[in-house]
Amino acid sequence: MDTVMTLTYHGQDRESGREALEEGVAEVYELEDLLSVTAPDSEISALNEAGQAYLSPDTAQLLSAALELCALTGGALDITAYPAVEAWGFTTGEYRVPNQAELEELGDHIDYTRVSLDQESASLPDGMKLDLGAVAKGYTADRLAKLAQERDITSALLDLGQSTILALGAKPDGSPWRIGIQDPQGEGYLGVLELEGQAMGTSGGYQRYFERDGVRYWHIIDPATAAPARSGLLSVTVVSPSGLACDGLSTALFVMGLERGTQFWRDYPELEFEALFILEDGSLALTSGLKDSFTLAQGYEDREVEVLS
Repeated sequence: MDTVMTLTYHGQDRESGREALEEGVAEVYELEDLLSVTAPDSEISALNEAGQAYLSPDTAQLLSAALELCALTGGALDITAYPAVEAWGFTTGEYRVPNQAELEELGDHIDYTRVSLDQESASLPDGMKLDLGAVAKGYTADRLAKLAQERDITSALLDLGQSTILALGAKPDGSPWRIGIQDPQGEGYLGVLELEGQAMGTSGGYQRYFERDGVRYWHIIDPATAAPARSGLLSVTVVSPSGLACDGLSTALFVMGLERGTQFWRDYPELEFEALFILEDGSLALTSGLKDSFTLAQGYEDREVEVLS
């Protein structure tokens, strides 16, 4: 998953917490071996290489959930955008700007509806590849939380890196976990979110990017253009009971932009998510469910914050 993770468990005693930690670490590596698009022996790599593959229950379950999110978001999240991510150099670090003809050709191979999935196998058309990176860390966080609960762990902070965090319960003292929200235009934190029994996921143009001729190109690809999404946003943070939903929806909302993203939030209350948008002009907008759990950090009190309803 190409990141550093920090897993913190509070058990009834030190031994129970350590056992939960060891089990969680083993689970991370097991899922990485199944899901990594860059690991040559993973099930996703086998699918991309051969165009079809048998899948373990874990991989099939995540792929099915990812395709459902693709459909709900109208393709703003599309797990088949991986060839475009490769073409821009985000998988290798050999960055380049494809020309318009290449982008159009890449766009012809971005279409999640052409992925075929049954209970134990999947197939792809020629020239298509998929990547579950937009949902894998969130899914892993959900799995780790379930394992911890089975061990009667009621307080844990699962930081899976690159802004994917799940708070199991509250802190041991009963207070909520306080998570910093990074300033996309600086090095510090512009605000704090309080979490208790929820996950959060952030997608932003400041996380992985390169610059050419004064233009910044980030890794979040708009499936409609096969190019980095330009939606007027610098970052989106989603809060939900589901880590998988946080990861996938933060990417989708970044592609949608503020207006479409807000309407999506209104249209799908059953998804039980809230969102914090940071705009290119530095202002913030948050959905009403975050009004009491988000505060601006010292030095950022003058930022404009709109509460969406």
